[in-house]
Amino acid sequence: MPSTLLPPLGRKPLSETDLQFRDDVLKGLNSPTRAIPSKYFYDRQGSLLFDQICELQEYYPTRTETAIMKHSARMIAACIGTNSRLVEYGSGSSLKTRILLDQVIELDSYLPIDISREHLHTTASNLATEYPNHVIQPIVGDFTKPINLPKTSSAQTKTCIYFPGSTIGNFTHDEASDLLHAMRTTAGERGSLLIGFDLHKDKDVLEAAYNDRKGVTARFNLNLLSRINRELDAQIEVANFEHKAIFNEQVGRIEMRLRSLCNQSIRVEDQFFHINEGDEILTEYSHKYTVEGFTTMADEAGWSCRAAWYDPQRYFAVMYLEA
Repeated sequence: MPSTLLPPLGRKPLSETDLQFRDDVLKGLNSPTRAIPSKYFYDRQGSLLFDQICELQEYYPTRTETAIMKHSARMIAACIGTNSRLVEYGSGSSLKTRILLDQVIELDSYLPIDISREHLHTTASNLATEYPNHVIQPIVGDFTKPINLPKTSSAQTKTCIYFPGSTIGNFTHDEASDLLHAMRTTAGERGSLLIGFDLHKDKDVLEAAYNDRKGVTARFNLNLLSRINRELDAQIEVANFEHKAIFNEQVGRIEMRLRSLCNQSIRVEDQFFHINEGDEILTEYSHKYTVEGFTTMADEAGWSCRAAWYDPQRYFAVMYLEA
C-alpha cells in the first residue's frame, strides 16, 4: 500500500504514476534478484538518449526495421486498409510511424500511447503540424496495463495496434503472451496487429548493439539511477555503477544490468540497501525470436499471421496479424 505520510517540507506530493514508480523500485531492490522494470528508462532524458541509440552504427534494430518499413510501406498500408485507426504502443518519437502515415489512406485517427508525458505531447504536436489532415490523439499511459481507448468515430472503424521496435522482446515469454492476449482484447474482433521483433543472430552482433563504443547505451542505462535520484527521495552514487550487457544464449536474450563497482549503501525513501562490489541490478531483457516461435505464441493469443516482411540478412521481422 502506498504511504499516507505527508511528503517532506518543500517536496511535492507524489502523483499516482510517481507512487507506482516508487513502489516498483522498492519492490525490485528488495527482491532476491534485484531488478527495475525497463519501462522506467523513459523519462525525458531517457527518451532523448534512446533516440540517440537508434542512430548508432552498432544498433541495427531501428535502422533495419525502418528499412523494412520503407521498402514494404505500400503493402503494409494495404493490409491495414481504409477506415482504420492506428494505435501505437510505446510511441516514443514516432519516427517509423511517419512512414505509415504517408501511406495509409483514409486513416480514421492516430493514437500514440507513451509513458513519458512531455516527450509524447511534443511528438504529438509535431505530428499534428506535419499531418494536418490526420486526427492525432495522444494518450499518456502504460500499455502493460489495461487501456481504455476512446470510442471510434464509426462502428465500422477498425483498430490496428502498432508495436514496433522489438519492444515485445523486453518481456518474458509469459509476459509477452499476456500482452498479446491483452492486445487482442483491445483491438476487438475485427482488429489487427502490426509488430516488429528482433530475430536470433550472431552473439557478437547482438552484444555490440547494446555495448556501443560511444557509451550512449551506458548513459541510457545509468540514467535510470539518475531518474530515481531526481524523482524519488533517493541517494544513489551513480558513478559507483557501470553498464553491462550480455547475450544469454540459454534463454535467447540480451540482459542489461547495472553492476556495482564497490561495496556501497544506497537509499530510496527511508529504505537502505547494501550492495556488494560485483552485485547487479537487472534493468532490461531483450528476447530474440525465431519466426516460427513468435508465430506460435501469437496464434495462442488469438492472432493469425497474414503477412511478414524481412531485411535481406534476416536480422529483423515485421509481421501483420489479424484477430
